[in-house]
Amino acid sequence: MRAAATLSVVVLASAGIGHAVVSSVDADIARVDPFKDMKNRPPAGHGMNVLLVGTDSRDGIGEQERQRYRLGGRPCNCTDTMMIVHLSQDRERVSVVSLPRDSYAELPEHVDRTTGQRHGPHPVKLNAAYAEGGPALTVRTVEKMTNLKIDHYLEVDFTSFMRTVDVIGGVRICTAEPVKDSHTGLDLPAGTHTLSGGQALQYVRSRHVDGASDLGRMKRQQHFLAALIGQATSSRVLLNPLKFRDVTTAVLGSVRADKGFSTDELLDLGRAMRNFSPSSSEFATVPIAQVAHPVKGVGSTVKWDRAKAERLFRALREDRPLATHKPRRADSAATVEVAPQQIHVQVENGTDVTGLARRVDTELAAAGFRTTKAPRDAEERGVTRTVVLYDPRWDRSARSLAAALPGSELRPVPGQGATLRVIVGSDHRRVRTVRVEDPAKAATAVVRGDEVTCG
Repeated sequence: MRAAATLSVVVLASAGIGHAVVSSVDADIARVDPFKDMKNRPPAGHGMNVLLVGTDSRDGIGEQERQRYRLGGRPCNCTDTMMIVHLSQDRERVSVVSLPRDSYAELPEHVDRTTGQRHGPHPVKLNAAYAEGGPALTVRTVEKMTNLKIDHYLEVDFTSFMRTVDVIGGVRICTAEPVKDSHTGLDLPAGTHTLSGGQALQYVRSRHVDGASDLGRMKRQQHFLAALIGQATSSRVLLNPLKFRDVTTAVLGSVRADKGFSTDELLDLGRAMRNFSPSSSEFATVPIAQVAHPVKGVGSTVKWDRAKAERLFRALREDRPLATHKPRRADSAATVEVAPQQIHVQVENGTDVTGLARRVDTELAAAGFRTTKAPRDAEERGVTRTVVLYDPRWDRSARSLAAALPGSELRPVPGQGATLRVIVGSDHRRVRTVRVEDPAKAATAVVRGDEVTCG
């Protein structure tokens, strides 16, 4: 996810900054050789495939920041995030595919970089490939799993991510619902926010915001990267040569790249990004068959849907878009956190329209909600906007009910209990169908950058 560091360099290249200046950037990037002595690699496809890994290294982050953003604990020397970034051959589209760090993987035969012992093939979680064999084993494992040839390797860490976000002035993201995670300290109300480097790190690391765990975290990482691309390519923050020194000083000390990722490659990517916009980017997570696949000696892993995954990686090999985007129908079902069958509702009429409460009660029951079947008149009359009254302990249920009543207002009433109350206003037109979506399906859906950035 820490693509920000390298992205900053690429955008500077797109500004027309000269070869000599970008060469000085190239000289500062630490180099690795993940392709040395690799054999039996997949055939080259069209376009460019970059394996982007984010490690959990936090060297260079002070103790105060570690405490503030809850970065305690010892790093595992493994990959915190892994993405395949595909740049189309015509340089007009970028496709990003997230690979869950807990993906079930089988490491090929290798020498452990810590102990020096030779290991035969064995099952692991994907992020362990880096811990056992570094960049080289990580690339070998990903190529084996995807049958996709990796052209370049980029590695970034917590430090480069935070500093890059701060240098460009923060990144603007939008949240439809409050986002809170006690583990990372993230606490964002619904609305638009410009995140600093530390806040951005909390946002992309949070796994306890919803029931989707790591899959939800990857989706937020994709949304953040889309916002970063939009900001970097539309603003002039990184196009100011006076900012160049600040950006490079802040981020390049902790970026590692393969030896072939040269000045010419950076300039090529920079020129391609001149015409980039959020709509030029698309994001997906490898399709999942099972989110808790038990493996003896390894634990709970994420098992890929091999058939669907192969279709996705074939699209990258053939340099095709990941999905055909169709406009969403206005009457399509809304996805919610709590199924309507679990929600108790009392319907009340806040208008002078005879029979309105009974009609809405019937509509909600037909949509699956457990209504009292005893609609009544509300004490409050002349209500223009439908209101959902709820006990804060049942806030997720309240959001699901409000989704079924377009335009309704949520109003907390501490101590009300498990039954939600709907006071129907004169604005009521219909009850919208809602459904709970499988977290794995939601997380692996393909989206364009302009579908997830702020409007």
